[in-house]
Amino acid sequence: MNRKTACEAYRRLLAEYPVAGGRRHFLDFRNPYETLVLTILSAQTTDRAVNAIRDALFSRYPTPEALARAEPEDVEPIIRTIGFYRTKARHIVGAARKVVGEFGGEVPRTMEELQSLPGVGRKTANIILSQAFGIDVGIAVDTHVRRVSGRMGFTDSTNPVIIERDLMALFPEEVWGDINYLLIRHGRAVCTARNPKHDRCVVADLCRCYQDLLGGEE
Repeated sequence: MNRKTACEAYRRLLAEYPVAGGRRHFLDFRNPYETLVLTILSAQTTDRAVNAIRDALFSRYPTPEALARAEPEDVEPIIRTIGFYRTKARHIVGAARKVVGEFGGEVPRTMEELQSLPGVGRKTANIILSQAFGIDVGIAVDTHVRRVSGRMGFTDSTNPVIIERDLMALFPEEVWGDINYLLIRHGRAVCTARNPKHDRCVVADLCRCYQDLLGGEE
């Protein structure tokens, strides 16, 4: 797909899913520390499940310093309703300890530094940079972004690193912060894993998958 067509798809999706009040996220965080912790916890877990434990977690551990003093076993009962809670308890405690010990209690603002924290890969770091600091150095690729990008023809790859590179080449840097949000919204509402709703899709005429489907029906 060329940039002109990709940008037309972006404009239509933005009109369909407006970024109300600048909110481009699904987790209920209030500061960079909460962004870091909740984004780590959200891996392979629904946003609803993560948001449900937010108040209990941060009332007990309101700062990186408080969480750094905890043991993973202390955190596990609070987050046990989310997937892989034991591993994630170790990750968030370890991340808090590194934030306190190496970054003066402040969540770092670079890709390299964020990825040095336990439980933080490139996707997570992209989300934290964008949502906590308004810094867009890339585009987070999750399962929805991967599926919609492949169907649309934004990419021919299933590798998240290559998908991110392809998306960054297609879209202007000033809209990178919106792409993840818009593709997730579209993937959840219309371009679902099973039985995508082609009749409700505002970008169907631009979509490689849909055009291939029409060609197969001829």
